[in-house]
Amino acid sequence: MTLFKELDYSMIIGHHFLLYGEINTGKTQFTANFVKYLIESKNINPKEITILEFGPKFKIINNIKIGGRIQDYYFKSLLCININAEGEIIPPRLNAGTKEELFENLCQNYKKTSKMLALYSKDPTPYLIINDISIYLHLGSKHKLITVLNKSKTFLGNSYYGKSIKSTISKLLSVIEKKKIEFLIKNIEFSVFSG
Repeated sequence: MTLFKELDYSMIIGHHFLLYGEINTGKTQFTANFVKYLIESKNINPKEITILEFGPKFKIINNIKIGGRIQDYYFKSLLCININAEGEIIPPRLNAGTKEELFENLCQNYKKTSKMLALYSKDPTPYLIINDISIYLHLGSKHKLITVLNKSKTFLGNSYYGKSIKSTISKLLSVIEKKKIEFLIKNIEFSVFSG
Protein backbone atom coordinates (compact mmCIF):
# COMPACT_ATOMS: atom_id res chain seq x y z
CA MET A 1 0.00 0.00 0.00
CA THR A 2 1.40 3.37 -1.01
CA LEU A 3 1.26 6.12 1.60
CA PHE A 4 0.59 9.61 0.32
CA LYS A 5 3.75 11.05 1.89
CA GLU A 6 5.74 8.89 -0.55
CA LEU A 7 4.04 10.55 -3.54
CA ASP A 8 5.88 12.92 -5.82
CA TYR A 9 3.53 15.72 -6.92
CA SER A 10 4.61 15.28 -10.54
CA MET A 11 3.07 11.77 -10.47
CA ILE A 12 -0.38 13.26 -9.94
CA ILE A 13 -0.49 15.48 -13.04
CA GLY A 14 -2.59 13.91 -15.80
CA HIS A 15 -4.13 11.37 -13.43
CA HIS A 16 -6.91 10.99 -10.88
CA PHE A 17 -5.89 10.48 -7.24
CA LEU A 18 -7.86 9.94 -4.04
CA LEU A 19 -6.22 10.35 -0.62
CA TYR A 20 -8.19 8.60 2.10
CA GLY A 21 -7.72 7.90 5.78
CA GLU A 22 -8.14 9.02 9.36
CA ILE A 23 -8.49 12.59 10.60
CA ASN A 24 -5.31 14.56 11.32
CA THR A 25 -3.10 12.59 8.94
CA GLY A 26 -2.21 15.55 6.70
CA LYS A 27 -4.60 14.96 3.79
CA THR A 28 -5.73 18.59 3.46
CA GLN A 29 -2.21 19.93 3.87
CA PHE A 30 -0.89 17.57 1.18
CA THR A 31 -3.74 18.64 -1.11
CA ALA A 32 -2.95 22.32 -0.51
CA ASN A 33 0.74 21.67 -1.17
CA PHE A 34 -0.20 20.11 -4.52
CA VAL A 35 -2.07 23.31 -5.46
CA LYS A 36 1.06 25.26 -4.47
CA TYR A 37 3.17 22.94 -6.63
CA LEU A 38 0.90 23.51 -9.64
CA ILE A 39 0.99 27.29 -9.30
CA GLU A 40 4.55 27.91 -8.13
CA SER A 41 6.56 25.05 -9.62
CA LYS A 42 4.63 24.17 -12.78
CA ASN A 43 3.39 27.73 -13.49
CA ILE A 44 -0.16 26.51 -14.11
CA ASN A 45 -2.60 29.37 -14.54
CA PRO A 46 -4.70 29.37 -11.33
CA LYS A 47 -7.83 29.83 -13.46
CA GLU A 48 -7.24 26.31 -14.83
CA ILE A 49 -7.59 24.93 -11.28
CA THR A 50 -10.97 24.52 -9.59
CA ILE A 51 -11.16 23.87 -5.86
CA LEU A 52 -14.37 22.47 -4.39
CA GLU A 53 -14.19 23.10 -0.66
CA PHE A 54 -16.41 20.55 1.07
CA GLY A 55 -14.43 20.70 4.31
CA PRO A 56 -15.86 22.39 7.38
CA LYS A 57 -13.87 25.20 8.99
CA PHE A 58 -11.24 23.97 11.43
CA LYS A 59 -12.75 23.28 14.85
CA ILE A 60 -12.05 21.26 17.96
CA ILE A 61 -15.16 19.38 19.07
CA ASN A 62 -15.03 16.85 21.93
CA ASN A 63 -11.22 17.11 21.88
CA ILE A 64 -11.19 16.04 18.21
CA LYS A 65 -9.58 18.32 15.63
CA ILE A 66 -11.78 18.35 12.56
CA GLY A 67 -12.05 20.31 9.35
CA GLY A 68 -9.64 22.70 7.77
CA ARG A 69 -9.71 24.14 4.28
CA ILE A 70 -7.18 24.34 1.45
CA GLN A 71 -6.84 28.11 1.92
CA ASP A 72 -5.84 27.57 5.57
CA TYR A 73 -2.67 25.85 4.34
CA TYR A 74 -2.02 27.79 1.13
CA PHE A 75 -3.52 31.27 0.96
CA LYS A 76 -2.68 31.72 -2.74
CA SER A 77 -5.17 28.94 -3.49
CA LEU A 78 -7.70 31.79 -3.45
CA LEU A 79 -6.30 32.76 -6.89
CA CYS A 80 -7.85 29.56 -8.26
CA ILE A 81 -11.50 29.10 -9.14
CA ASN A 82 -12.85 28.41 -5.66
CA ILE A 83 -16.36 27.03 -5.49
CA ASN A 84 -17.37 27.37 -1.87
CA ALA A 85 -20.55 26.43 -0.06
CA GLU A 86 -23.28 28.99 0.46
CA GLY A 87 -23.10 29.06 4.24
CA GLU A 88 -21.00 26.77 6.39
CA ILE A 89 -20.44 23.07 5.89
CA ILE A 90 -21.50 21.34 9.11
CA PRO A 91 -19.52 18.50 10.74
CA PRO A 92 -22.64 16.32 10.69
CA ARG A 93 -21.98 13.78 13.44
CA LEU A 94 -20.24 16.06 15.90
CA ASN A 95 -22.84 18.83 15.56
CA ALA A 96 -25.85 16.59 16.20
CA GLY A 97 -27.44 15.41 19.43
CA THR A 98 -30.28 13.45 17.84
CA LYS A 99 -30.87 11.43 14.67
CA GLU A 100 -33.14 14.22 13.43
CA GLU A 101 -30.37 16.81 13.85
CA LEU A 102 -27.92 14.48 12.13
CA PHE A 103 -30.25 14.05 9.14
CA GLU A 104 -30.83 17.81 8.94
CA ASN A 105 -27.06 18.40 8.89
CA LEU A 106 -26.61 15.79 6.16
CA CYS A 107 -29.38 17.37 4.06
CA GLN A 108 -27.92 20.86 4.36
CA ASN A 109 -24.43 19.63 3.42
CA TYR A 110 -25.80 17.62 0.49
CA LYS A 111 -27.64 20.63 -0.97
CA LYS A 112 -24.51 22.77 -0.73
CA THR A 113 -22.04 20.22 -2.12
CA SER A 114 -24.39 19.09 -4.92
CA LYS A 115 -24.69 22.67 -6.10
CA MET A 116 -20.90 23.04 -6.07
CA LEU A 117 -20.43 19.88 -8.16
CA ALA A 118 -23.06 21.09 -10.63
CA LEU A 119 -21.27 24.44 -11.02
CA TYR A 120 -17.99 22.68 -11.81
CA SER A 121 -19.73 20.27 -14.18
CA LYS A 122 -21.14 23.17 -16.25
CA ASP A 123 -17.71 24.79 -16.69
CA PRO A 124 -14.96 22.25 -15.95
CA THR A 125 -11.28 23.13 -15.74
CA PRO A 126 -8.36 20.75 -16.46
CA TYR A 127 -7.42 20.58 -12.77
CA LEU A 128 -9.96 19.65 -10.10
CA ILE A 129 -9.27 19.59 -6.36
CA ILE A 130 -11.88 18.43 -3.83
CA ASN A 131 -11.33 18.70 -0.09
CA ASP A 132 -13.30 16.30 2.15
CA ILE A 133 -15.29 14.26 -0.38
CA SER A 134 -17.07 12.19 2.28
CA ILE A 135 -19.19 15.23 3.20
CA TYR A 136 -20.89 14.98 -0.22
CA LEU A 137 -21.08 11.19 -0.20
CA HIS A 138 -23.11 10.97 3.01
CA LEU A 139 -26.23 11.47 0.86
CA GLY A 140 -24.74 12.00 -2.59
CA SER A 141 -24.35 9.61 -5.51
CA LYS A 142 -20.97 7.95 -5.92
CA HIS A 143 -21.70 7.42 -9.64
CA LYS A 144 -22.56 11.08 -10.19
CA LEU A 145 -19.36 12.07 -8.39
CA ILE A 146 -17.27 9.84 -10.69
CA THR A 147 -18.99 11.39 -13.73
CA VAL A 148 -18.01 14.88 -12.54
CA LEU A 149 -14.42 13.86 -11.72
CA ASN A 150 -14.04 12.47 -15.21
CA LYS A 151 -14.50 15.98 -16.65
CA SER A 152 -11.04 16.88 -15.30
CA LYS A 153 -7.67 15.86 -16.72
CA THR A 154 -6.03 15.97 -13.29
CA PHE A 155 -7.95 15.28 -10.10
CA LEU A 156 -6.79 15.22 -6.50
CA GLY A 157 -9.32 14.72 -3.75
CA ASN A 158 -9.20 13.67 -0.14
CA SER A 159 -11.66 11.95 2.12
CA TYR A 160 -12.14 10.82 5.68
CA TYR A 161 -12.04 7.03 6.01
CA GLY A 162 -11.65 5.96 9.61
CA LYS A 163 -13.10 5.36 13.05
CA SER A 164 -12.26 8.54 14.98
CA ILE A 165 -15.49 10.41 14.19
CA LYS A 166 -18.36 8.41 15.60
CA SER A 167 -21.42 8.69 17.76
CA THR A 168 -24.21 6.38 18.86
CA ILE A 169 -26.64 8.12 16.47
CA SER A 170 -24.48 7.74 13.38
CA LYS A 171 -23.62 4.04 13.10
CA LEU A 172 -25.57 3.61 9.86
CA LEU A 173 -24.00 6.77 8.41
CA SER A 174 -20.53 5.40 9.15
CA VAL A 175 -21.34 2.14 7.34
CA ILE A 176 -22.70 4.01 4.28
CA GLU A 177 -19.70 6.35 4.24
CA LYS A 178 -17.24 3.45 4.41
CA LYS A 179 -18.92 1.57 1.54
CA LYS A 180 -19.02 4.66 -0.70
CA ILE A 181 -15.36 5.48 -0.07
CA GLU A 182 -14.46 1.86 -0.83
CA PHE A 183 -16.31 2.24 -4.13
CA LEU A 184 -14.20 5.31 -4.93
CA ILE A 185 -11.02 3.47 -3.94
CA LYS A 186 -11.85 0.84 -6.56
CA ASN A 187 -13.05 3.24 -9.24
CA ILE A 188 -10.64 6.18 -9.13
CA GLU A 189 -7.41 5.63 -11.05
CA PHE A 190 -5.10 5.82 -8.00
CA SER A 191 -6.14 5.63 -4.35
CA VAL A 192 -3.59 6.35 -1.65
CA PHE A 193 -3.96 5.71 2.07
CA SER A 194 -2.99 8.53 4.44
CA GLY A 195 -2.35 6.40 7.51
